[in-house]
Amino acid sequence: MEPLDIAIPVASAFAVAALATPFVGRFALAIGAIDRPSDRGVNQRPNMPLCGGLAVAAGFAVSLVAATALSAEGPDPVRMRGLLLGGLVVLITGVCDDRFGLNAWQKLIGQLIAAGIAIAHGFQFPYFTNPFTQGLVDLPEWVTWAITVLWIVGITNALNLLDGLDGLAAGVGAIIAATLAAISFQSDQPFVLLAGVALAAALLGFLPHNFAPARIFLGDTGALFVGFTLSVLALACYRRVSMITMIVPMLALAVPILDTAMSILRRIVQHKPIFTADRQHMHHRLLASEGSPRAAVVQFYMLTAAFCMIAVSFTRLQGITAWIFLVTVLGLTVRLLWNLGVIGRVDETAPPRSAEKGAS
Repeated sequence: MEPLDIAIPVASAFAVAALATPFVGRFALAIGAIDRPSDRGVNQRPNMPLCGGLAVAAGFAVSLVAATALSAEGPDPVRMRGLLLGGLVVLITGVCDDRFGLNAWQKLIGQLIAAGIAIAHGFQFPYFTNPFTQGLVDLPEWVTWAITVLWIVGITNALNLLDGLDGLAAGVGAIIAATLAAISFQSDQPFVLLAGVALAAALLGFLPHNFAPARIFLGDTGALFVGFTLSVLALACYRRVSMITMIVPMLALAVPILDTAMSILRRIVQHKPIFTADRQHMHHRLLASEGSPRAAVVQFYMLTAAFCMIAVSFTRLQGITAWIFLVTVLGLTVRLLWNLGVIGRVDETAPPRSAEKGAS
């Protein structure tokens, strides 16, 4: 793949997202898709437009179309259709939520439909490798579907839960998308490479409008779309999944996965419904410790980038070395989360030390 085959789609994704964002903001205000401050949320600014994900999706789609027109190889048409159709379903779900406020189960229906579309177009875990015998383990089709649906829905919601500070979800999404593109470059998968850099560029085009103090939020429209797209691209990175190679995209997505896992565990321990909102997410804790949204978001960027660099380096490890490296990473992760104050309780009623507040 020639550099120009990547440069033009990247430039088009960035430009379209950047230019479309102000118009999307006006559209959101016109239809009443605005953020409504609550005690559980960080943002307390009224009438902040949502639906920013429409600009990101526009840049992403235009970039893929440009890649198809310019590249001799071109993206895989079947997988591109599945990615765009599934993305359209979560976009519609997100717009409806930003405008009307859907409940968790209503949003889940849209995510399940999108996951089904992706799986029908070839995005799934086909089989696993036995870590002891290295033999292939063929799973029943319903099992692979179930595992894949859990993965797509889980990651989609993980990005949505992460969307709590100005620029947080957009920046983290861009870092992860660029990492998946780098991993796909190493494994010679041009479709994921093009889609990854396109998503990263679209998010970077949107980010100046969204970084603190934000003028527009991603909303569920954007958070669901970015989460869905990342989950599908992570699946495409490794179609032949072993116990080790499956870890690589999980490492790239480690921050949203950790936040979601700890949220679920915390609510189970506290005997609360899983979908209950609270102020104990990682970004809440970092905001409480750092004192300002910008500092907390930068810390989150650095944490995500660290995991992503580990994921890229992990692709070169094999056998017992990979397992030793993985155990070491897990130990350091626990220590890092402890040092950051992520592990442990936080006072939900305590306001941030800074008066500057926002939500992406």
